[in-house]
Amino acid sequence: MRHLIEIADIPIHEMDELIEKSLDIIANPDRYSDKCHGKRIATLFFEPSTRTRLSFEAAMQDLGGNVIGFAEGSNSSAAKGESIADTVRTVECFADIIAMRHPKEGSAYVASQNVDIPVINAGDGGHNHPTQTLADLLTIHRELGRLDNLKIGCCGDLKFGRTVHSLITAMSRYDGVEFVLISPEELQIPEYLRSEVLERNGSTYTETTSLKHAIPDLDVLYMTRVQRERFFNEADYIRLKDSYILTPEKLSAAKETMRVLHPLPRVNEISTAVDRDPRAAYFRQVKNGKFIRMALILKLLGVK
Repeated sequence: MRHLIEIADIPIHEMDELIEKSLDIIANPDRYSDKCHGKRIATLFFEPSTRTRLSFEAAMQDLGGNVIGFAEGSNSSAAKGESIADTVRTVECFADIIAMRHPKEGSAYVASQNVDIPVINAGDGGHNHPTQTLADLLTIHRELGRLDNLKIGCCGDLKFGRTVHSLITAMSRYDGVEFVLISPEELQIPEYLRSEVLERNGSTYTETTSLKHAIPDLDVLYMTRVQRERFFNEADYIRLKDSYILTPEKLSAAKETMRVLHPLPRVNEISTAVDRDPRAAYFRQVKNGKFIRMALILKLLGVK
């Protein structure tokens, strides 16, 4: 693995290796505090981000490395019309590895084809968000102790939600994983996920519009927000944005061992009253993102 553009780039044994490395980083942080001394990551964020950008920067700093970059495209020469290719060629002169977020699908791939340093896709439009998926996998592993034989409910915007697309792609490769896809009909998963991922991998899945009926049997509930920025029609967004809201009352029907994940940011799809429930794992999920990104940086830089 030279770059990470989509989660399918990582063989399942390498995903497991990254999780094991993350667990070792958690157990032995001092062992890793100087591993990237003299190395520099460039975080190129053409789209707003809190968790992902800060997670990459904290990951590199905790490895003893340095950070350069920008937090929005208007702060770069892209605002003057510079191409992605020219931007990353310039950044390559100053950095050892790039983490890039961009609103256009395929942008990270274009970047990877124009530089000789590793490129990590930190989100490209509605397409992929592979490092969020790695954080999700580490969280599920730490919370439930396994990644196989699970029933995973994905709820909310399954059409445009790149985190859901990446999660389904990754988890469909593990044995005994069943998906329950909970969404309005207008926001069901894209057809390519059904045919090229779920059906090709022989994954069991059901589709429903009812969160209430699905929740009692789930091991993981992966909530997503209905994303205003992915809609062309404001009226459609307003009509669908409150379709699924997780409350303590709905959560009371779930197993005590079930865990609630969310890639964040949250709008109103999870009541803040749920935060106090031990099954709410989404802020632990944020912290796990830093550890898995540390492991990924080490792997892509070839640091032993």
